[in-house]
Amino acid sequence: MKATEAQSAPQPAQERKREPAATLPQAAPTRSWVALALIGLLCAMLGFALAVQLRTVDSDQGLAGAREEDLARILADLESRQDRLRSEISEQQDLLEQLGSGEDSAAAAVEEARRQAEALAILNGTIPAVGPGLTITIRDPDSQVDSAILLDAVQELRGAGAETMQVAGVRIGVSSALVGEAGDVRIDGIEVSAPYEIVAIGESQTLATAMQIPGGVEDKVIQAGGSIDIVAADEVTVDALRPLDEPEYAEPAPDPDD
Repeated sequence: MKATEAQSAPQPAQERKREPAATLPQAAPTRSWVALALIGLLCAMLGFALAVQLRTVDSDQGLAGAREEDLARILADLESRQDRLRSEISEQQDLLEQLGSGEDSAAAAVEEARRQAEALAILNGTIPAVGPGLTITIRDPDSQVDSAILLDAVQELRGAGAETMQVAGVRIGVSSALVGEAGDVRIDGIEVSAPYEIVAIGESQTLATAMQIPGGVEDKVIQAGGSIDIVAADEVTVDALRPLDEPEYAEPAPDPDD
């Protein structure tokens, strides 16, 4: 994942191996629950990645009239998404094999759990993130850009692999809601106004392509009388934060080893 936060580098493998052998039996009782917790995190990550891919777009008519070069660009974008998902699945499979072999599996599980926890925090919007990406500015002088257009932008960016983003200073999470008519748009209950600035972290060319698909976000903004500027950068900052949602009904399942 390219979205990263400032943090110290993980301990090299050689440093972990210097731990006295006598300490290994002490980690054994916790090895099973650590591995189970990590597997749960991995499943959550993959589930999130699949969930954000499931979106509804009304672009069939736009594609029917698209030029050959536009269709080639869209195809390249879809192939890039497929390759990225395959790579992520392969990495997780390799990790599970690593956790199941060798005396260092518990230490590796703890380190990977820490890394995945930070990744989930970025996805949930509870910590700041930096990385390559886009800054998109949508201007709406006639107050005709409604929440549906902004929601389309969020969905397209997610589908193109955006790892985290903020819209008009509001961090977007899994449960974010964009509602309201043009001139009265709210994100998670917060009133926002034009110009709408979207900062998204991900592969900038792929994200930009998603915004420029015929019949997509860029065309809808222009049809509404607005304008859109898309600026790629090697580093953008997403620093708006979301409060951590407290579950009302769910609670941790009991440890099967207890």
